[in-house]
Amino acid sequence: MTKLDLKKADRAYYTGKQGRWDRLTLPALPFLAIDGKGDPSGPAWADAVSALYGVAYAVKFSEKGAGRDFGVPPLEGLWWADDPAAFTAGARDDWRWRALIRMPESVTEGTVTAAKEKKGVVAPVSLIRLTEGDCLQTLHLGSYADEAPVLADLHNRVMPDAGLTFAGPHHEIYLSDPRRTAPENLKTILRQPIRPL
Repeated sequence: MTKLDLKKADRAYYTGKQGRWDRLTLPALPFLAIDGKGDPSGPAWADAVSALYGVAYAVKFSEKGAGRDFGVPPLEGLWWADDPAAFTAGARDDWRWRALIRMPESVTEGTVTAAKEKKGVVAPVSLIRLTEGDCLQTLHLGSYADEAPVLADLHNRVMPDAGLTFAGPHHEIYLSDPRRTAPENLKTILRQPIRPL
């Protein structure tokens, strides 16, 4: 049985070049998701991520038993606020978020419900389809706290110069495990859905 590696199958979705915003178009993709609000260093984010991973691994073992094994992809996050300046200003309590883990197309609502029951997860983890379409994407190397200047440049120079505006929440893909990686070595994909002004 071949194990599906979504990072390899869809390599462009998980790569970027530091200092350069590349444009790509993403189709509708399935994700496990859970929503929340506030500082990601707080307990709400940690609890949400724990529930998400519990369900993701239960789904993985269910799919493996059905002959459809896959590697659990990296954690992702959608981030938004009533005022986008909350990100460049570091106003973390104003941040809203959706923690995500991508799933293969074969995963169904029934699979997710059974996985939640098996793991005893009562948190509102759900299976969604995310359609971002036209996006700009880059690789950020370093601490999450050092993303603000990169995002400010995107918001204040890159997008206006290209005649573009926001078409959805800021998206991050965490390629490094922050529990095992020094902050200066973290690798994060930064993505912004866009549309013409």
